[in-house]
Amino acid sequence: MKGTKPKLVQDKKAISAVPRAPSWMSKDARTEWRRIMPLLVERKILTEGDMASVENYCLAVATAREASRELQKEGHTYKDDKGLIKRHPASLVMRDAIQSSRQLAAELGLTPVSRSRPSIRDDADSDDDLLE
Repeated sequence: MKGTKPKLVQDKKAISAVPRAPSWMSKDARTEWRRIMPLLVERKILTEGDMASVENYCLAVATAREASRELQKEGHTYKDDKGLIKRHPASLVMRDAIQSSRQLAAELGLTPVSRSRPSIRDDADSDDDLLE
């Protein structure tokens, strides 16, 4: 996403309890889900409609981790049939997953920059407070 990011506001229909990770997720994706969901639920910004973004973020993180493990085992390059050195396909998978996870993390308010913006306001914090 380019440009000014929209401000995140607490939603009256926000999810109030941490849902279980979907059973179809890989172990890495479920681990990330359990790490981030308490934070997101506490902020009261997630609704049922946002769950696909959370799922996609967790899948992207898991894919990057799985590709990283593959590269650690097999190396970042290999020799093809002609003896030419080629980039391991997992490096491209990892790059794409990292890019996706970074974009989704910013959208969900999971990066230092996105958290540093005055992004979440409480409806109780109104201009009236400034008059005191």
